[in-house]
Amino acid sequence: MTRQRKPSGRRLPDKGRKVGKRRVRSRPLRQRFLIVCEGKKTEPNYFHEFRVSIEVKVVGTGKDTLDVVKHAERLRGEEERQGRSYDQCWVVFDLDEFAANKFNGAIQRARNQGIQPAYSNPAFELWFLLHFENRLVPISRQECHRRLDKYLGQYEKTRLGMRLLLEASEEMAIDRAERLCDSYQPHNPARDNPCTTVYQLVKELRKQSV
Repeated sequence: MTRQRKPSGRRLPDKGRKVGKRRVRSRPLRQRFLIVCEGKKTEPNYFHEFRVSIEVKVVGTGKDTLDVVKHAERLRGEEERQGRSYDQCWVVFDLDEFAANKFNGAIQRARNQGIQPAYSNPAFELWFLLHFENRLVPISRQECHRRLDKYLGQYEKTRLGMRLLLEASEEMAIDRAERLCDSYQPHNPARDNPCTTVYQLVKELRKQSV
């Protein structure tokens, strides 16, 4: 009769675990996004409504274009001094009544600092409007609001639930915004009306959706 060996009691490594000098497989670290907005209500309300698997800090400043960039730099620096960092840092602002050189300068400074600008000309509401129509000719902030009134009954800057309301047509808005930006050669953000790069930030957030 063949003698049966008793179990050694040693636990076999789980599938996927690493033994010896091999590294143990672990979950990827949770990404962190910083989004600093010019507006205090409209933009923060909208970005807060994205359901994502990452940590997103959205700040509404009420500051002008260049100060928004400087504020993002300060917040990022404070985190880095505490041993933490953001995987992506964004600033959100629009042309509005600011001088062309100040607007373009803020965009360039952000890029030089490794901060991604989601800018709009003339206004953030252009991004909302592209969910309803393909805008190809210049438009003012006031006209953006009037056009949104037509589609929404009444547009309110502090309105909650905008992202949920617009989500069904989000793909179409991204496509329209992307083609609109590509139509300007060479680019001059202060002159490119209508144009918005908010779609780039939205695409990044959608990658992390739950």
